[in-house]
Amino acid sequence: MIFRTLVAVSVAGSWLFALPAAANESTLAKIKQTSTIKLGYRENSPPFSFVADDKKAHGYSIDLCTLVANDIARQLGIAKLDVQWVPVSAQSRFEALKSGAIDIECGNTTQTISRRADFDFSLMTFVDGASLLYRSGENPKSLDDIKGQRIAVVSGTTTEKAMDKLVAGEKLGIQLIKVKDHNEALAALQNKTATAYAADRTVLITTALLGGEGKAYTVAENQFTYEPYGLMMRRDAELRLAVDRTLAQLYRSGEIGPVLQNWFGPLGKPGEVLTVMILLNGLPE
Repeated sequence: MIFRTLVAVSVAGSWLFALPAAANESTLAKIKQTSTIKLGYRENSPPFSFVADDKKAHGYSIDLCTLVANDIARQLGIAKLDVQWVPVSAQSRFEALKSGAIDIECGNTTQTISRRADFDFSLMTFVDGASLLYRSGENPKSLDDIKGQRIAVVSGTTTEKAMDKLVAGEKLGIQLIKVKDHNEALAALQNKTATAYAADRTVLITTALLGGEGKAYTVAENQFTYEPYGLMMRRDAELRLAVDRTLAQLYRSGEIGPVLQNWFGPLGKPGEVLTVMILLNGLPE
């Protein structure tokens, strides 16, 4: 509960009355008081966060958040924690945290310096980079082949910002088609509204495999961004520490292995960068 009080401050013998001040309650205190945690999930960002046929949230980040929630319940001594899953989009996830609609965002959100000015992020959960998806046989062989292309990109993402800079900085005549989610981007590629679809490589591959309707696609060899993912929260040092404690233990103990295998095994062996990320983030207790 947030209590509003009128704060009076004495300065040099006179009284200055400030505006009503809120006694901010920490997220962990709220979770303990209500025995409830609200987790935000993306509905179509496989394999990190998506809704399956059972209409429930699934994915790598969903598994991580489930483990985090269970560990927070243990840390706080909550016998039965009510985990509420709240859908968010690439556009709404930030406001959902600010408003308190969710406590942790469980998707594939990239940590950036500008985002860290407004939000807290957990230890890194994955490393990726943006690329382009093409219909098979249509991927460019040179820079000249990119000129005049129509590229679909999800608005509100770091890939969108990277593409905006590319369009502004290069005289390639690229037209960006900004869409609301990855399904819409793939549809634009399938119906030839777009000639390419820009997103993080893992999302491109998985979206094409799950929603590609058996058609062949090609992911470009180039990778033009660095995308260090993390679980996003409001600015709250206590909650961040609780989340990091869970993740560090998963990395340090090797318990992260089966989780990675479950979601990324079909895509091949984890790359060296991801392996190093796990080693570096397995902080000692």
